Amino acid sequence: MYNFDFYNPTKIVFGKDRLDELDNLVPKNAKVLVTYGGGSVKRFGTLDKVLKGLKGRKVIEFAGIEPNPKFETLMRAANIVKCQDIDFLLAVGGGSVMDGTKFISLAASCEGDPLDLLRDRMAAMKITKAIPLGTVCTLPATGSEMNMGGVVTSKELGKRGFRNPLVFPKFSFLDPTLTYSLPETQVANGVVDTYVHVLEQYLTFPAEGRFQDRTAEGILLTLLEIGRETIDNPTDYDIRANLVWCATMGLNGLIGAGVPGDWATHMIGHELTAMFGIDHGKTLAVILPSLWNVLRESKAKKLLQYGERVFNITEGTEDERIDLAIDKTREFFESLGIKTRLSDYGVKKEHIDDIVTALEEHNMVAIGEKGEVTPEVSRKILEGAF
Repeated sequence: MYNFDFYNPTKIVFGKDRLDELDNLVPKNAKVLVTYGGGSVKRFGTLDKVLKGLKGRKVIEFAGIEPNPKFETLMRAANIVKCQDIDFLLAVGGGSVMDGTKFISLAASCEGDPLDLLRDRMAAMKITKAIPLGTVCTLPATGSEMNMGGVVTSKELGKRGFRNPLVFPKFSFLDPTLTYSLPETQVANGVVDTYVHVLEQYLTFPAEGRFQDRTAEGILLTLLEIGRETIDNPTDYDIRANLVWCATMGLNGLIGAGVPGDWATHMIGHELTAMFGIDHGKTLAVILPSLWNVLRESKAKKLLQYGERVFNITEGTEDERIDLAIDKTREFFESLGIKTRLSDYGVKKEHIDDIVTALEEHNMVAIGEKGEVTPEVSRKILEGAF
């Protein structure tokens, strides 16, 4: 196991009907900017519950944070923070709203060009002050409610990640009932996103992270059990609660501490979202099986472990067991209603050159846990994804 630091200061408030407790968690004299996306938080009453929980505080609303939040949108909010002397941010929504609010927190405190926070991850890490924030999570998927990172899209740079411990949420409300109204496709995307988050930290190479491996496998097995069920029975509280908690635990740093991480599937997937507008979760379902097939030798030991421990695959040659582990993963995604081929989303083979060029332009030329996913390897992965 590698040396590591583990730090996670986020307070989790889990369960139904707890938004009144906002009054105990947001400073009494705070001037709060409440951020959200479209109108769903209004239509389903979530925003009213949040505003009630904030009681007599001065509140300004900022709506319109889009999926794959745009730099330009977030900068409008950052300017409001500066002009209105906002001293607390509250994100009400899914991963895009939470990621975007983290960026607003940093951008409002940035003395230089805020775009630099996306150009260079180390620039974001150098920020020494940020507006404190909390979240009310309405979509289980990204784990942003309990981590210090996010992804933002800019016209110049495409989708870019950033990280800074100052944007760990001070608290996050996880009420499974707030997710009941989600469309089926968003729930399915969330299951896939969570599943692949876990695999990006687990399916690399053995590093004697036995606790991390077993915990990751537990999350994967839980998702296999509940993934289809929570889509078919959206108001089953216990099933949805398990999805919500899996999504949070899948990317809060616990299972990734002391072990290698991959993230090549995410990096390639980001380009597909930016170029073709394919949902993030769907891009992961497309890329992951092909990536495993291309890198089967490098990942063989963990693919075999995954197959045995998660799918009980114990018979056949190593190649046959790896093939079956990949097939069963694809079958799981398909069982959720998520297609797993680029051709399912209107992408054509002649687009591969453009995708590879974009990866090169964004310096994604040596990605993966061993840095072995070069542009040529990415090309093979994309070719195998049709």
